[in-house]
Amino acid sequence: MLTATAPRALLDRVLRMRELAILVVLAVMLVATQVDNTSFLSEQGIKDLLLNATILVLVAVGEAVVVITGNVDLSVGSVLGVTAFAAGDLLRHGGNPVLAVGLAVVLGAGFGAFNGALVGLGQVPSLVVTLGTLYIIRALDSIWVGSREITASRLPSGFKSFGHDGIWAVPYLAVLAAVVLIAVGYFLANYRGGRECYALGSHAQAAALAGVPVRRRVWGAFVLCGALAGLAGALYLARFGYADAGTGSGYELTVVSAVVVGGVGFTGGRGSVYGAALGALLLTSINSVLPAIGVSSVWVEAIDGILLLLAISVDRIVALRIAGLLRSRARQARTIADG
Repeated sequence: MLTATAPRALLDRVLRMRELAILVVLAVMLVATQVDNTSFLSEQGIKDLLLNATILVLVAVGEAVVVITGNVDLSVGSVLGVTAFAAGDLLRHGGNPVLAVGLAVVLGAGFGAFNGALVGLGQVPSLVVTLGTLYIIRALDSIWVGSREITASRLPSGFKSFGHDGIWAVPYLAVLAAVVLIAVGYFLANYRGGRECYALGSHAQAAALAGVPVRRRVWGAFVLCGALAGLAGALYLARFGYADAGTGSGYELTVVSAVVVGGVGFTGGRGSVYGAALGALLLTSINSVLPAIGVSSVWVEAIDGILLLLAISVDRIVALRIAGLLRSRARQARTIADG
């Protein structure tokens, strides 16, 4: 009987190899930088690396879930910016930090719900929807914020401390990001709703015929993505102590790069949030490594682009290889049946 076991096993091996390759490249890069600059991996250096990666990891986790369903959310940078300012606006008027973070998460989830409704219920391509909401949210943010800005001097000291302090070299923000990462990864791997996200990303029509609630799963993925972008916005404020109308501008491209470089198939149905987190850690580490070894930071975007092209190329090669294996197995099955 014809099965897809062999192609699927090949795909799983390739994805695991890519995550392993990212780990190896990351380790070699950090060790080489430490040899060149012995203070790079000091306690403060490690803390800075983790702090720089935390915000991107959180947004990449949400984006990965959306991409796994076969969609994309380009509005995450705008959502991060507007939620960061909303949290700061509440805090500078004496609001509770927990309520400020909650406000950012709820506001982000609301934007995600709007995107998900248009994509899942309205059947509008996600690229079109989220490109539109990217500009809509950014315009609303600019109108609302104007020339105002949130500065560290207007924020509670405890909120700012949470954005910098930690346990030895591990920041509290990194611990929170790790908890979110593990929770989302566990859900995708062990719960029916999570596995259904992979199913509809692999083949939405087949998933619908199998009883998967496609629209609900797509809507839920966008809500989660928006909520995590909102959480990242609040933590961005805690980390940098600053927000204005331009906060988060262009961030969506970095997020998509981290997700794809981390092994999440851009056409959906493949990859993991752990790979997306590794991709985020790799990209932010490159941003720290280059200045440490005396290389101009203008090379960062070029390297990110090269990694993105390589990741997409690998996905395409794997897809063609799997298609070839499936055709070969189909021919063998027909030969056996005719014989």
